[in-house]
Amino acid sequence: MPRAYTIATAALALETSVKWLDNTLSHNRVAGIVQQKQGVARRITVDGLLALSIVLILTAELGSTVATAIEISQKLIAAGGEFESTSGFRITMDLETFRNRLISRLEKAVEAAPLPRRGRPPKSTTGRLE
Repeated sequence: MPRAYTIATAALALETSVKWLDNTLSHNRVAGIVQQKQGVARRITVDGLLALSIVLILTAELGSTVATAIEISQKLIAAGGEFESTSGFRITMDLETFRNRLISRLEKAVEAAPLPRRGRPPKSTTGRLE
């Protein structure tokens, strides 16, 4: 399985909020996102990050809905950077350059992202002597 990243790392690399990313993944299916049962953290592959990065551009610059942007981004990736709608609207991207820039941001995000806590949460301290 390819390397996968946490939501926090992905949000930093995509320059978006963890909340937006979590909400988007809760309501939509995106290729490259490993989702299991409740309580298991999502893992995002580079392909998933690439699709989400395109989604952010389509929603911000073209005003597309998230669901439509996900569909278009996955078709763009599958076709090697070319998309044409039924009405003739055409989008072309240099996916290789776009992916390389994303990987560069991802490398920086890995260094800065907080590591997820594992295990039980720490016992709360009340300040009382026991």
